[in-house]
Amino acid sequence: MIEIKGLTFSACHGVLAEEKVNPQPFAFDIKLSFNADGACASDDVNYTVNYANVCERVKNICLNNSFNLIERLAEAVLRDIMDAFPAVTAAQVTVHKPNAPVGCDFGDIGFTRSVSRERVVLSLGSNEGDRKATLDAAIDALAKTDGIKLISVSDYIETAPYGGVAKGDFLNCACLAECLLSPRQLLDAIHSVENSLGRVRKERWGDRTIDIDIIFFGNKIIAEEGLCVPHPDYANRQFVLVPLKQIVPNFVCPRLMKRISDL
Repeated sequence: MIEIKGLTFSACHGVLAEEKVNPQPFAFDIKLSFNADGACASDDVNYTVNYANVCERVKNICLNNSFNLIERLAEAVLRDIMDAFPAVTAAQVTVHKPNAPVGCDFGDIGFTRSVSRERVVLSLGSNEGDRKATLDAAIDALAKTDGIKLISVSDYIETAPYGGVAKGDFLNCACLAECLLSPRQLLDAIHSVENSLGRVRKERWGDRTIDIDIIFFGNKIIAEEGLCVPHPDYANRQFVLVPLKQIVPNFVCPRLMKRISDL
């Protein structure tokens, strides 16, 4: 892990009008996780993260923008670091605002934000309208979503409806993506894509223009209201398993502890 502490710039961030024109100090503490085995073994700069470049990028964001909130400033720094340095697997940024105009004495005010790079697997299906065009549009929308980077997409396969409610055959696929969003943020992004493509939630397992499910979110096991990962029924669905075996055959399900190719 690389740590950068007390990286300080004078900039104009804040809600008040005077904060937009009168610079004040902002200090950054940054932690970057990455595989340092190569750097430790070789003493070669190519195997590490160039922290001088990190500092320069933070400087550019801090000085060339004006955010109302230090929360947004921290998020902008995090996203830029993760985009610019693919070797970084996780990052944490704390933004300190020591001269915040709060009208009383205090030691420091700061905000900490963390993000990790996760590989997620999504299953997509459509059985209404132009199914291929809808899947194409959904994949394109996901690829354009901030915080999601598509890695691979399976072939499209046609399958019979599942669950005894839907009438028309489905066109299905799966995609593997690198994700900087939290599970809930990813779910919200998926719902936004579905809504933009005319998804109407009428009945469970019914006919639908588009359906996007989170099958895996890294190795996380999540059981929350409206969000269960791995998807609780994926292993019983051939329309999910067949595309998965094409793009992630060696992935080990964290719940079943089996490789996808063995299911």
